[in-house]
Amino acid sequence: MVIFLKKVLYKGVRGYDLLIHAINNFKHYNGNTPAKAPEAMRIKPSLNELQTDTVSFSSKPRLTRAQLEQISDLRVFNHHIYEFKKGIRNLILTTEKSKYLDTIKNRLNEEKIDYFIGEHKNKHLINVYFGKKQCIEVVKTFDKDLSKLSPEQDFILGTMLGYDNAAQCERYLQFKHKQGK
Repeated sequence: MVIFLKKVLYKGVRGYDLLIHAINNFKHYNGNTPAKAPEAMRIKPSLNELQTDTVSFSSKPRLTRAQLEQISDLRVFNHHIYEFKKGIRNLILTTEKSKYLDTIKNRLNEEKIDYFIGEHKNKHLINVYFGKKQCIEVVKTFDKDLSKLSPEQDFILGTMLGYDNAAQCERYLQFKHKQGK
């Protein structure tokens, strides 16, 4: 909600006024009778307040810029959790900022999802593998540094991540050809 509100604000005050009006006068479907939002839920930020780090809502706690940045930075990570829980993927590899390591571990532990944290050549990033226990056990047998994987390990990892099988075969053959030289 806050992210959407800030995006609308960049379009000008008119967009801001329309959004506040829409939120404060939402339709409550009790029969067909529209109702105004209760006073405690009404949004009342001033334009000066919107230029600061936080937006004040009378019924919700304030979100700081850091919290908004974290929500934005971990958007893909959270979507991968959704895909895993829906059964779309068995193994996920995502690269995230290392400053969110504790947040990522806490979320995966809360969701009871097996995971493994691998190294990245950029020390400000981490490779986060998560998914089915069997897949994570296989990943744990590999080198933490992806650039040091053997052609066979690279092939196995790519296949487990759901990459195109024919493309993985081609990649494997290219790696093997390079090793032969």
